Amino acid sequence: MNTIERYIKNRYIAFFFGCIIVIGILQGSFLKLVELVPSFSPLLFPTLTIFLLVFHLFIACFMSMKYWCDRRRLYLVAIASAFTGSMLLMTGTLSSFPAWLDLYQFDIVNYNDAMIFFTFRHLLMAVLIIFAALLYMVRDYPLSRLTHISIIIAIFIFTACMVVLAWLFSGHSSVLTIDLVDNETRQFMVLWSHLINILLIILWLVALVTLIAITRLRNLFWVGGTFLSLCYIVTLGMLFFGGHAEDIAWYRARLFETAATLLIILVLLYDVFNLYRDSHLKYQQSYQNSIRDPLTRLYNRSYFYDALNQSLATAKATRPVSVIVSDLDRFKRINDCYGHLQGDKVLQFVANLLMDSVRPQDIAARIGGEEFVLMLANTDSDAARQVAERIRLNLSSFDKSSSNGQLPEPITISMGVFTATSSQITAEECVESADKAMYEAKETGRNRVVVFQ
Repeated sequence: MNTIERYIKNRYIAFFFGCIIVIGILQGSFLKLVELVPSFSPLLFPTLTIFLLVFHLFIACFMSMKYWCDRRRLYLVAIASAFTGSMLLMTGTLSSFPAWLDLYQFDIVNYNDAMIFFTFRHLLMAVLIIFAALLYMVRDYPLSRLTHISIIIAIFIFTACMVVLAWLFSGHSSVLTIDLVDNETRQFMVLWSHLINILLIILWLVALVTLIAITRLRNLFWVGGTFLSLCYIVTLGMLFFGGHAEDIAWYRARLFETAATLLIILVLLYDVFNLYRDSHLKYQQSYQNSIRDPLTRLYNRSYFYDALNQSLATAKATRPVSVIVSDLDRFKRINDCYGHLQGDKVLQFVANLLMDSVRPQDIAARIGGEEFVLMLANTDSDAARQVAERIRLNLSSFDKSSSNGQLPEPITISMGVFTATSSQITAEECVESADKAMYEAKETGRNRVVVFQ
């Protein structure tokens, strides 16, 4: 049983199992489509080619932007070039259907040129994806600027050579010619069926094994690339068993490739979503760290004053803003007798008590060593005094046992209250007035609440 669970959890087994499911769904969908549509329109192949061209353009732009954001990911240049070259070669494929938009000239198709562009496209993509995997393997090795630029230039030169060679072989050169399809009978030539197709399948197998061995399917990005390689092996296998260019296998291969590429785009979009989510969480954590006191997780002084200034901007008699400044009584004795670690526990305990004692729209902050401040929105002086009194009584009721050892002995707190009923007063004046009331509480015996008069 454990052995079975280990196999299921293995990422490689899960990957290939998932690929079988997706390929099975695509194959089943195609067979259902064949039942519903007995014959395919000649417009189908160029239409699917246009969709595939747009998809590859999207992936090329996506990879280029990722490289632009992180220049250390040199392997992204190879992938971007692979899909850019593929897009250009598919443009050549469309040129093999010069009158495909003319509803009365479907037969004007150069299938040999289309197959030439198809062959060079697979050769280009397989080689560059293998090269991208090799670059990924050495991603942590520092490369000199000259080496970096040289690799990029080599990738661009290879891509340009493949595109130019495909263009020359497709009837644009009297010297470079190759016959892969008989345009009269639409039959695949022996050179394609028994040599080139097999070589391309082997090349994509090499790409598949290289990707799995080097990337180990670490994330969805490489899972998508590996899945694409497997899809190309399947599409080439379909053509291997097809007899001619208008055979159903030709349409199935292109429909399958288009659907598989769309799945790759969805995987990349999901990867982008995960990156955005992680980035957003990190931003939120960073922002919270910038406005929170690291020990108590209450708001810090700067955030408190910003929030208070915003509330005071709309303060009036019917919408008062109250400020409560509090200070722990004889806190220095806690540090001297029990140590600073115990003192930190006391501060954390008081901070939690303050947060539990106010509403979500109120602000609790630590503005000094053992000095805390509360901002109570839309709260008059009497209500603020009641809140402060409730906090004072609650804190004084705890001892060492009832606080689970966070308080080494009973702790008291002195609190001063000030209420602003006008927007003309500043945040500093509010805190200063509440601070004066708090010191009055200290001077008149501690452990009490004083309202500023």
